Amino acid sequence: MIGENPALIPLLILTLLLCIGLFFFIRASVKDRTEEITLIANVTEEELLPQLQTYFDNRAYQVTALESQTQKITFEGTVQPSWFLAIFLSFLATLGLLCGNLVISTVWSDFPPILWAIVFLAPGAGLFYWKGAYRTEQVELQVQSLEPSTEVAQSLIAVRAHRDELAELQKALQSLLCNEAELS
Repeated sequence: MIGENPALIPLLILTLLLCIGLFFFIRASVKDRTEEITLIANVTEEELLPQLQTYFDNRAYQVTALESQTQKITFEGTVQPSWFLAIFLSFLATLGLLCGNLVISTVWSDFPPILWAIVFLAPGAGLFYWKGAYRTEQVELQVQSLEPSTEVAQSLIAVRAHRDELAELQKALQSLLCNEAELS
């Protein structure tokens, strides 16, 4: 019991904190990470729009809304969950539950052996991720021509999407973007 070995108290506290952290890590795997950025491209709006349309078509997005007054285009596509992440989260949950049970069984000498069966709940972490990560994502895009301050025509691109999609878009448009591409 705890009275026999005082080092078990900090071990129990650390294990509980790690289990809480694991719970929030698993929960965060399906969190919405939508962000908005503004980019400046060194091409006209007329040249840029077909390239953006092709880019999003290649990424399996489809146009769902066109607002002519605000010149906003909304694309929609389905995000596929990652097998690797589902398996990894299940593995982490298994390790966390095993370690938690080991510490609790060390601290609590009358630990019922049936509580070891809780480890079989670990694949639920992968299932939770799988169901939460499979969702429809939207990309809102607004392209406007800028007043020519130099000889080069420029366009302003305002994009609202998942942060990973924004990073991919910036990579794809890297040759078209100004050096100070990200405004916000």
